[in-house]
Amino acid sequence: MRFLAALSVFLLAAPAPEIRYFHFERPVVMPAQTSGQTCAVLDPGVFVDASSGLADLRLYQGPTETPYVVRSDVSVVSNDQTIPLLNLGRSENQTVFDAQMPSGSFSDVQLAVAGHDFLATVTVSGSQSQTAVSQTKLGSFTIFDLTRQGLGRSTVLHLPESDFRYLHFQIAGPIAPESVTGLSVTRPPASQPKYVTVAETANSALKDRNTIIEFTEPARLPIDRIVFVPGQNPPNFSRDVEIRVAPISRRPADDSTEPPLPMGGSGDILRVHSLQDGHRIDEEHLSVNAPQADFDGPAKWTVTIENHDDTPIQMKSIRLEMLARNLCFDATSGAAYTLYYGDSALAAPTYDYATLFELQQNAASAQLGAAVVNPAYQPRPDERPFTEKHPALLWVALVLVIALLGYLAFRSFKAAPAKPF
Repeated sequence: MRFLAALSVFLLAAPAPEIRYFHFERPVVMPAQTSGQTCAVLDPGVFVDASSGLADLRLYQGPTETPYVVRSDVSVVSNDQTIPLLNLGRSENQTVFDAQMPSGSFSDVQLAVAGHDFLATVTVSGSQSQTAVSQTKLGSFTIFDLTRQGLGRSTVLHLPESDFRYLHFQIAGPIAPESVTGLSVTRPPASQPKYVTVAETANSALKDRNTIIEFTEPARLPIDRIVFVPGQNPPNFSRDVEIRVAPISRRPADDSTEPPLPMGGSGDILRVHSLQDGHRIDEEHLSVNAPQADFDGPAKWTVTIENHDDTPIQMKSIRLEMLARNLCFDATSGAAYTLYYGDSALAAPTYDYATLFELQQNAASAQLGAAVVNPAYQPRPDERPFTEKHPALLWVALVLVIALLGYLAFRSFKAAPAKPF
């Protein structure tokens, strides 16, 4: 019994990493005399050749495995906090109100304004008390809804970063008090995330008046956003964007499993630089969040810009980008490190270093050298159980057992004496 239990544990144990079983290696190019926390950006090539989720990444100093953590730059996710409006009303033909702001610093403020086709100026000032006589002017901002002109809508006030306890608003324009239904504030990020370009093209095609851009990307590349770089024409636009990601099938003809379903997403891009009725408008939003596609094989990305009856946008380039992922570890001065990957049998490692990791402001920056085939590489032996290696034999054995049981049951039935009526 103990032997069987030990055998089962042995069979179920995850394979251990060995340098000879990694298909690829890359030297870590360290700055001179570097020691302590060190980070290197993982480029797209690592994701293409490593297993899903980078589970097979291992860092070695000579023959010794070195703990590491893969740290992703945090994407700026809107975390709006709704703020109640105070003293909403009219004063000198303007809509006015106050707002008690949360403690700490803030930047962009979003007004919820009902209605369409409007243009107004919002003057904002700040103070530390609601009734303060002295107020600091933070600026005047244009909000607009130019739906009729096909130029979209923006009610965001791009305030300078501030920490006033109260903000005071004056809206000059066709905005009645009852049209202002709310206000929300977004905290400024501690730092802007860094992105790595995965693919870039200036090629596009027109189909049914829509602009179509296509990319073919290898498996496992994490695409986080799509960035549009427009030319001069048209100078102003607001367009909806649709994204479709579909796996490129490379299954054998006799594979009857259902292929993964395509994924989709949507967003919009906007550029408005104009002077309307004495109001200067400068607003741009030229990126769209990408759907999180995770296919085992390559995928085709189709980006559609819906032009409707407008002139197609002259595009200089369209980029697929991923958030920068950094491999961080504690380096020893003068030591050489090599990153290995390409062993799909491995599970992701678990290090105390990753659990306790805190990024240091003065972390050293290293770089990954060119990827090469590991000169010591040899394929890992097939360590799967016999039944997984030969699944057909399991079915054959099952059919034979059923046939044998049927035969024995039939023999028993024939041998049983007949009961008199």
